[in-house]
Amino acid sequence: MGEFRPEDSGKMNFYLAAADDLLRHPTDQPTIGLILCKSQNRVVSEYALRGLSQPIGVAEWQLTRALPAELLRSLPTTEELDAALAPAPVGE
Repeated sequence: MGEFRPEDSGKMNFYLAAADDLLRHPTDQPTIGLILCKSQNRVVSEYALRGLSQPIGVAEWQLTRALPAELLRSLPTTEELDAALAPAPVGE
């Protein structure tokens, strides 16, 4: 949940390929990836996405302005999400 980085597009491309290979049914359309960031540089985003075959978009998102305070308090923090989504170390 920070500024867009070029490596984010590579990760998203990987996740989309895996989702299409492992989860998509024959009648489904290709998976679409959307990278939500606190901020983005349009030029950096365009260069990072150029040449990728998967449908990926980058958008700025300000969650704190869209949700009421009581709902924000009940959601996990960025750090909690990062910890929950981090891959397990190899060998575990």
